[in-house]
Amino acid sequence: MKTVKKVVILAAGLGTRFLPITKSYPKEMLPLIDKPILQYLVEEVVDSCLKDIVLVLSPEKRNIRNYFQKNRKLEYFLKKRRQKNFLLKEVEKTNRLVNLRYCYQKKPLGIGQALLCAEKEIKNEPFALFFADDVIASKTPCLKQMLKIYQKYQATILAVAQVPWKEVCHYGIVKIKKFQKRVSQVLDLVEKPTLKEAPSNLAIVGRYILEPEILKILKDMKQPKEDEELYLTDALKILLKKKPVYAYKYEGQWLSCGHKFDWLKANIELGLKHPETKVDLRKYLRSQNN
Repeated sequence: MKTVKKVVILAAGLGTRFLPITKSYPKEMLPLIDKPILQYLVEEVVDSCLKDIVLVLSPEKRNIRNYFQKNRKLEYFLKKRRQKNFLLKEVEKTNRLVNLRYCYQKKPLGIGQALLCAEKEIKNEPFALFFADDVIASKTPCLKQMLKIYQKYQATILAVAQVPWKEVCHYGIVKIKKFQKRVSQVLDLVEKPTLKEAPSNLAIVGRYILEPEILKILKDMKQPKEDEELYLTDALKILLKKKPVYAYKYEGQWLSCGHKFDWLKANIELGLKHPETKVDLRKYLRSQNN
């Protein structure tokens, strides 16, 4: 039986929706309360009992590598101030969590091309794929849920969630048979359809478990030129003709951080659960309703 050991996180985008801050600061490092978006994803991997992560970055995103390296000066200071031991543990998490490896996408040519940049690290094994602006808050990590489904089906698994119909044009949308215990076989996929074209309002969230065959399909597709993109959804449509693909309606709350307002909402949602902020934030929000 095949098992998933590696996780690829795509974090090579330009982050244009968050300009001007993303001119010099990676979108994936924007904070959600007191941790960058990317750390939530890394912690999900660890909580799912995996530790081998491949990060696909653009060459300019040195901040990400720096963040996951040891900061000896800071750690020395926190050790000296013993009352700050709880902060030391939080800081140490970032460089002890996982085995991180890096690949680079030199030009923004789409998700499919970014994934091909990690081909040598993936080798010929099934792997999980994360988009770096999708956080999923759940009691059981979303990846852990999906790994359980993969053990049963030994096939490509797509995490899906319902979105408002007016928003289907922003996502990859799936057509399915019928959910049975949150799982259904996928019949078709459409990338960013119009409202008329959309077969459903089930959007693919930034969590996948993929068979290595998807890399060969991507390589055989017409490679993108400047201002073009290689879409993973198109490769999945080709795979669908050869092998079954399954949609999984995960348990948890999808906190998208792809747009400014979504990122603000994610901060509020997490702030209402964080022990240091939940009481004051709830009071503040109530005061605004009066």
